[in-house]
Amino acid sequence: MNFEKARFNMVEQQIRPWDVLDPAVLDLLMTVKREEYVPAAARALAFADVEIPLGQGQVMLKPVIEGKILQSLQLHRSDSVLEVGAGSGYFAALLAARVEWVRTVDIEPELVRFAHANLARNGVENVIVEEGDAAQGWASRAPYDVIVVSGGLPVVPQALLEQLKVGGRLFAFVGEAPVMKARLITCEAEGRFLTEDIFETLVPMLKNAPRQDSFRF
Repeated sequence: MNFEKARFNMVEQQIRPWDVLDPAVLDLLMTVKREEYVPAAARALAFADVEIPLGQGQVMLKPVIEGKILQSLQLHRSDSVLEVGAGSGYFAALLAARVEWVRTVDIEPELVRFAHANLARNGVENVIVEEGDAAQGWASRAPYDVIVVSGGLPVVPQALLEQLKVGGRLFAFVGEAPVMKARLITCEAEGRFLTEDIFETLVPMLKNAPRQDSFRF
């Protein structure tokens, strides 16, 4: 398989037509080698427009979804990032190429090991992979400039919002089947948030996602 040609086709035929037009994001998706982060048995699907199963009920998101998240977050080199759901480590690697540091947390020990091994093998040094339940955030290292929740949430918990710096951005998939909102929340001032729904999709629910309606926009 010609990985470089497949990567180019992924960007030009899948991601760009979805109105992901930020040159920095497109360059990033061309640079970080997605095939290095997929399970070995699924390597031929690395650039396909599909979710790739990782085990434990988790998946790698579709490339178009990853591109839309990156574009909406408008990352800065000085940003500190919390990723809820490490998965394969690929999205953490994308984030790490644009920000100061990333802390990615997964509840599944197997995926923590998988993500750590993938990131280490690819020389990504500004990502810390930790095991734990971050459905309510990871308060010990808060506040963050950016929080990305890689699985679905019925509602956005107040605890997550409280871990954003002023000016910080949170991206989450909010709702339940059959459709979720890909939502960007910006902390405009202490206790004040701006919400924008970017697109609709459906992703696997985050394990231990809080279901009580503790906070709703």
